[in-house]
Amino acid sequence: MEMHPRVSDHAASDLDRAIADEAELTAGIRIRPGRSYGFFTDTTLCIGCKACEVACKEWNNLPADGIGLTGHSYDNTTALSADSWRHVMFIEAGVRDDLAQPFQSGWLMMSDVCKHCHNAPCLEACPTGALFRTEFDTVVVQQDICNGCGYCVPACPFGVVDISLLDGKAHKCTLCYDRLKGGLEPACAKACPTDSIQFGELDELQERARRREADLHRRGVAGAYIYGAPGTPGATGGLGHLSAFFLLTATPETYNLPRAPTRPANRIAPSLAAGIATVFGLAVAALSLFTRSAER
Repeated sequence: MEMHPRVSDHAASDLDRAIADEAELTAGIRIRPGRSYGFFTDTTLCIGCKACEVACKEWNNLPADGIGLTGHSYDNTTALSADSWRHVMFIEAGVRDDLAQPFQSGWLMMSDVCKHCHNAPCLEACPTGALFRTEFDTVVVQQDICNGCGYCVPACPFGVVDISLLDGKAHKCTLCYDRLKGGLEPACAKACPTDSIQFGELDELQERARRREADLHRRGVAGAYIYGAPGTPGATGGLGHLSAFFLLTATPETYNLPRAPTRPANRIAPSLAAGIATVFGLAVAALSLFTRSAER
């Protein structure tokens, strides 16, 4: 295999051992089991470089996709999939007018990812236990246990989980579970050059997001709001909160996010009650017809 000449300049590591708790150096956070971790994505800082997409694919050994032109702006991957666990959206916000802030582009960009819901519908729908909650309060699919039934796909209110055409199993972001176990910051957050993707403990991230929201309001960005933190849009319908939440400046639908997502489990009891009521009504109608026929 051909290698770049610079490889010979670093034939061996300069370190005599792996760095313990490397995330403390890169993200200012020491990763410990039993605590809740996640992502805060500030879309006002995203420049659309797609470094997170590349880092995710490289670390997780995901195949390339979306190589051709789609005709949808500059977005080549178009959506999250079994092969793309990070997806950077390029959203044309429309023609600039005199009210727009100077030196600002007319683009909205956002790096989308699995939300690792507090009450995860995909986990509830899985019949084999392939989906499980980790010691870091994230949701992961075990491909060796997944039977490819696909129940998790429609259960996800965000359209994240996808079945791979290569192995027939469900795939999605793991929030770099293997890296967390080694004390490493997730690859996408580590690669983000603007800190649009921020990794850390959820309580601290949520407080950081509230400070950022208030700061943007002071600067005149009145439309900035948090999506997915407790008590905000996106954390609805029994989901509790999202472990990967966002700061947005346009409606959720603009970013292909549901305004008020819900857990499918919440609809089981009403649907069951409606079904039983329908069957009971049909039985009463049939009995009535039978009685009338008998009387004649």
